[in-house]
Amino acid sequence: MLIDTSTSRPGTQTPQAAPSRRRHDDAPDTADLFARLATLDDGPERDAVRDRLVKAWLPMAHRIAGRFRDRGESVEDLRQVAALGLVKAIDRFAPERGAFESYAVPTITGEVKRHFRDRMWALRVPRRVQELRNKVRIARRELTQTPGTPEPSVADLAAHTGLTEDEVSCGLEALESFSTLSLDAELSGDEDGYSLADTLGAADSSFDTVIDRESAKEGLRRLPERERAILYMRFFEDMTQSRIADRLGISQMHVSRLISRSCAQVRAEALGQRGRRDAGGPSTTA
Repeated sequence: MLIDTSTSRPGTQTPQAAPSRRRHDDAPDTADLFARLATLDDGPERDAVRDRLVKAWLPMAHRIAGRFRDRGESVEDLRQVAALGLVKAIDRFAPERGAFESYAVPTITGEVKRHFRDRMWALRVPRRVQELRNKVRIARRELTQTPGTPEPSVADLAAHTGLTEDEVSCGLEALESFSTLSLDAELSGDEDGYSLADTLGAADSSFDTVIDRESAKEGLRRLPERERAILYMRFFEDMTQSRIADRLGISQMHVSRLISRSCAQVRAEALGQRGRRDAGGPSTTA
């Protein structure tokens, strides 16, 4: 018995076919262009086809860049990075791989993520520290998903990630080091506030004086008694060369020559000892 299914009873609805999966409005049909691009050699014609593909898929790259807004980087810079990822995806895509979108989306997303990983740090940090930071950040998020959960300890994070506590501590420090703090930033809110630069120490020039004196001791001990006396009168008693000459009964010119010769000798021995210490050799002691 044949049943006519071309009409339905009043009050009933004809079942509708399930709607197909909606494509994004920024996913154009460019299969023909990709097939043509694959057959072209480098040259103006290939560049023109490539430019048409970039222009057609650029809205999709901008949409992906928009997912990363409000993370400390301007939208315009993110779009530039996403566009670079799009160009790489077009150059590397082969039509036999299937839909371009399924290949381009992870390629562009990875390019933007690499930008955050490698370019957004105020200071360049090793890749290993960046990876520790990401592991610790993910572990903290997973361990605090339940409302009211206390902040996980270093031991908790180490057990969850399989890292050592030292590695977790390094990752925690990196979490707080994504950006730098200006040395002019005030550390106190009152009127007598001081900046971070005010808390930093400075090199004490007196240390250089101590080093120079210690370096000169051995050379001074080796000088004859008269030369040591002349240097003492000149540099510690602030006597003029004329007064020194009168006291010792010699000419001022002779005093000048003795001072120059003694200073050069002490300086040469001090620099020689310092050079031997820097080279790891034994130093000479009196």
